[in-house]
Amino acid sequence: MNKPIRVLSAGLGNMGRSHALAYHHNPGFEIVGLVNRSHVAVPQALEGYRIHPTFADSLAELKPDLCSISTYSDTHADYAIMAMEAGAHVFVEKPLATTVADAERVVACARANGRKLVVGYILRHHPSWMRLIAEARKLGGPYVFRMNLNQQSSGETWATHKALMKTTSPLVDCGVHYLDVMCQITDAKPVQVRGMGVRLSQEIDDGMYNYGHLQVMFDDGSVGWYEAGWGPMMSETAFFVKDVISPNGCVSIVMDSNVRSDDVDAHTKTNMIKLHSASLGADGRFTKPDEMLTMAGEPGHQDLCDLEQAFVLKAIREDIDLGAHMDDAVKSLAICLAADESVRSGLPVNL
Repeated sequence: MNKPIRVLSAGLGNMGRSHALAYHHNPGFEIVGLVNRSHVAVPQALEGYRIHPTFADSLAELKPDLCSISTYSDTHADYAIMAMEAGAHVFVEKPLATTVADAERVVACARANGRKLVVGYILRHHPSWMRLIAEARKLGGPYVFRMNLNQQSSGETWATHKALMKTTSPLVDCGVHYLDVMCQITDAKPVQVRGMGVRLSQEIDDGMYNYGHLQVMFDDGSVGWYEAGWGPMMSETAFFVKDVISPNGCVSIVMDSNVRSDDVDAHTKTNMIKLHSASLGADGRFTKPDEMLTMAGEPGHQDLCDLEQAFVLKAIREDIDLGAHMDDAVKSLAICLAADESVRSGLPVNL
């Protein structure tokens, strides 16, 4: 009988709470402590766990088998390295780091210490997104990727977004998911990125932007764009576009028109996947009708966190090789950070 993996879960924001609940409900894990800089309200299931104020002290005291890091982005690299050098495996929320050099440093540390490093690319555990990627790959490239995730936020959600933007732009924070999806669909290499951004609120620091747009080019001729904006001024119109086009047709996510952009479940749920074939007959008309794949019963946000942590458990117990997973995390982050550099310089960045 395997002993439970002793886990120290750091960060009690939206994702941190969800990951902690996943550990709490999975008998393969034992939570030895939670970490947050301040004492915050937690779901009833987590009320029995002690909340430690500092990561380093609790790591030294509790000596966990696994550290789960869902803190602000600028702490990810240092916390992950600290944990792995102390002998713990690591799950770290995206983005892996705030610079490519730091991301590479984390991956190098995982390899040097023989530790498992799983990055929080939650869409990789979503059956509907896995189906979207598979259907897009069937079409064959070159591709046009059209993706966005804009969030009209207010109240606590806007406060969270403003806190996140102290270190990370929306283009990087959310973009790594969708650049990872693009890279999973095409086997081509990204070669150039262009970015643009606008500061739409005086409530955020000068030098940061709360709306961003990137364009990426691949060496097979594929191109893609990604758009992300946060704040009370953002439009609810076409806030969620996930569309992949090839010479042979397209595959698209069709969202429920009643869903709001600040609904966290809407950031992963697909509702339906639409398959369109470009095939034409002798009369010049389409030979096949569009096919709608219903995604009824797909997992919600907490279910996905449960699946993600179940993968972490499997990776540790079965000694799964995570080399490609780590390299992919660095690649998608590098694209988004290049776009952020382009926003600030006004120049395209060659990769």
